[in-house]
Amino acid sequence: MGNTQGNGTWQRCAFHLMQPEARSYELSYPRTGAMPQSPFAEPESYRFDPSSGIPGTRHGFNTESTSGNIGGQGTQLDGLGHFAYLPEPWSGEGEFPAEALQYYGGFTQDEVKPGPDAPLARLGLENLPPIVSSAVLLDAAAYFNHGEPLAAGDLISRNDIEAMIEAQGLAWRGLLPGDVLYIHTGWGEHWDGEDSRYYTQGPGLAYDTMAWLEEQAIVLVALDNPFTDPAPEGMLTGEAIPDGVPDGLPFAIHHHNLTQSGIYQIQNARLAELAADKVWTSCTMILPTLTQGAAQAPVRPVAIGTPASR
Repeated sequence: MGNTQGNGTWQRCAFHLMQPEARSYELSYPRTGAMPQSPFAEPESYRFDPSSGIPGTRHGFNTESTSGNIGGQGTQLDGLGHFAYLPEPWSGEGEFPAEALQYYGGFTQDEVKPGPDAPLARLGLENLPPIVSSAVLLDAAAYFNHGEPLAAGDLISRNDIEAMIEAQGLAWRGLLPGDVLYIHTGWGEHWDGEDSRYYTQGPGLAYDTMAWLEEQAIVLVALDNPFTDPAPEGMLTGEAIPDGVPDGLPFAIHHHNLTQSGIYQIQNARLAELAADKVWTSCTMILPTLTQGAAQAPVRPVAIGTPASR
């Protein structure tokens, strides 16, 4: 869906930039050593080096170092090379059959990733153009729960999305090709707290949304949760699966977006302020770090739109 980006999306974006009351919104969290860490990625750590100087000069400087799975932590973007699928579920016995994986576009493991230590030869994020487009924000927390966070495992269906579009006065435009879709579930309220549920559970999209969103030709979907997929309690330990997903695909939204439709994903989007100001449409700009062969990347999305309330 990156092919949707260009003059058409830029022109829709320009409308929002021209509004006298428009303001910018940061949609990413600051990256810190104390932020929640994904259970699927090597923890990200930071080292801030002390002030130092160069002999014979009056300069002093500070530096920092970051290590770990940087692309899979914090506010991050999933590329098409992040997910692949097997013809049949893996039993867990023996070596993982990576050679049987299929990727977006029908590419095989050898075509996408020719060696265990090699970056992606195809589908790397260097192929994603800058996303500069109109965005739609749907406030699921307000629509379903009077502004309170949705519960772990709650599903947002196609009918729910269409109902929110109608309720927010957006039926006249709906979703347009090349749009970015932001969905505020309220789960981001757990980001800064001591609540360990943030990266183990969460609400998400129902599987029936995906074919419809593909028909709308949106370029990217972002939720204020860690998975985009719903994660009922016990899913990450194999004790539960979301309702309505195909056999062997508990992360069915990842599967459809990244291996079937080509819709990119942002996880851990910071959407509370945008929702509080009822900025239902905006211009959004999304540029992941340009790392050749990357499957995921840190990202700093911004939205520029006019608040309806303060």
